Amino acid sequence: MAGDTHALEEGSAFALDFGKLAKVAACGQPLVPVAVQDAGTGEVMIIAYVNKLALDHTIKTGHATFWSTSRNELWEKGATSGDVLQIVEIRVNCEQNSLLYRVRRLGKGACHTKDASGRTRNSCFYRTLKNGSLVPSA
Repeated sequence: MAGDTHALEEGSAFALDFGKLAKVAACGQPLVPVAVQDAGTGEVMIIAYVNKLALDHTIKTGHATFWSTSRNELWEKGATSGDVLQIVEIRVNCEQNSLLYRVRRLGKGACHTKDASGRTRNSCFYRTLKNGSLVPSA
C-alpha cells in the first residue's frame, strides 16, 4: 500500500504509518503536535504539527497555520482550497508539548480529501476501525 495514496485515503485496509514520527523528526524542524477541534461541535478535525513560525503566523492572522512535514514549509490551511480554519481559542497542554486549536470553519470542510459526491470532508477522521478493517464513520 506504500505509495498508493488513493488506497490509503479511501480504502478499507488498516495500515497505520508507524514511521510518521520518525519522518516528522527527520524534517529538521522543532515541532509540537496540534489537534484541531471544531469549537461548535467538538469534532476532532486534524492532527498536525507547528513550529514557532507557524504558531506566530496563526496568532497574527487568526487562521490555523501548520508546518507541512511532507513539503517542509509553512502551510496556512485554506490558502489554496478556501477551507480556512478561523482560530477561536488556542489551548496548551500541561507539559507544554502540544496544542489544541479550537476553530470555526470558514469553508466547506477541513480534510484535503473529498467524499464520494466530491464534497470536502469535515474532518480527516472519516473512517472507523471495525473488525480489522476501515469503514465509513456514521
